[in-house]
Amino acid sequence: MAKKVVATLKKEGGRNFAKVIKAVKSEKTGAYTFKEEMVPLDQVQNILSK
Repeated sequence: MAKKVVATLKKEGGRNFAKVIKAVKSEKTGAYTFKEEMVPLDQVQNILSK
């Protein structure tokens, strides 16, 4: 799967994206999990502020 993502990002227009990784705390167990998203560069601040 990683090869497919890397190949897609190397295409024209693929460089306008950033991978955002957020730590989310579970209310049940208190453990942290990580949520990964590919978002356009202009929306990174909006995603992180939520």
